[in-house]
Amino acid sequence: MFVTAVNGIEPDSPDRIDRPVSVIGLSMVTESWEIPFHSHRKAQLLFADSGLITLEADAGLWVVPPQGAVWIPGGLVHRAHSSGEPRGFVVFVEPDAAPGLPDTCCTISVSPFMRALLERTAELPERYEQHGAQARLIAVLLDELIAAPLEWLHLPMPADARLRKLADAMLAAPADHVTLEQWASHIGMSERNMSRLFAAETGLSVNRWRRQLHVVTALPMLAQGQSIQSISDDLGYDSSGAFVTMFRKAVGAPPKRFLAERTVQIKVPLHVPAGAPRHPPHPGRSARF
Repeated sequence: MFVTAVNGIEPDSPDRIDRPVSVIGLSMVTESWEIPFHSHRKAQLLFADSGLITLEADAGLWVVPPQGAVWIPGGLVHRAHSSGEPRGFVVFVEPDAAPGLPDTCCTISVSPFMRALLERTAELPERYEQHGAQARLIAVLLDELIAAPLEWLHLPMPADARLRKLADAMLAAPADHVTLEQWASHIGMSERNMSRLFAAETGLSVNRWRRQLHVVTALPMLAQGQSIQSISDDLGYDSSGAFVTMFRKAVGAPPKRFLAERTVQIKVPLHVPAGAPRHPPHPGRSARF
């Protein structure tokens, strides 16, 4: 089952497909694509077999490295963009398709078995049999989705307007060296109250949040082939070694090894069935992803 938005041809929205799950194969020939803010009635899973996907919603940013996926609840306004020639699948899921589905946006790890299930279910007809072997495949896919372990590549955003101003400023200028006292003065709070409220709303201290920001900012740069020195310069580090040390402490591996280890266990290239989209949506056209 496939959806494409090429040459101005708009598909029927997956929201209108009369099946609890729709699996769509993606095969991109360009290095990047961007889909503007939109939402779906159905929940959605974006899986990156290769390349990297970044999802943005009001509550935060989620980075999907190779062999990862992001779950997007139905009705959530979001946008996405890619880096590094991504291939993978999009899955649309009715909110009540199975008990235990996530109710918040989150990133998950995709096992080789779940990857194989996505390949197989992407070959099913759009309106597959609702009883029998095809329905059982879909049920197993849902079981694997529910059981998939969560990953941590998430940058939570605070809800308080003053803290959101702070977070937006750090997102806009990740290389700026500004002290907590200066940030607090900038948003009209005491340093103590700012730090306390920021940790309560995001689960991270301001400094730890900034390091997480550097990780999620660096990953798309890495996927695009940017050098470690260039990334460390862009993020305001005194040396590439200082950036690598920060990254290793945050994720447990140096930057380039982190992405390499995500794909080293893949023995067979991803099979995206013939007929899957070969181009990202044209700017201004919604592919409903």
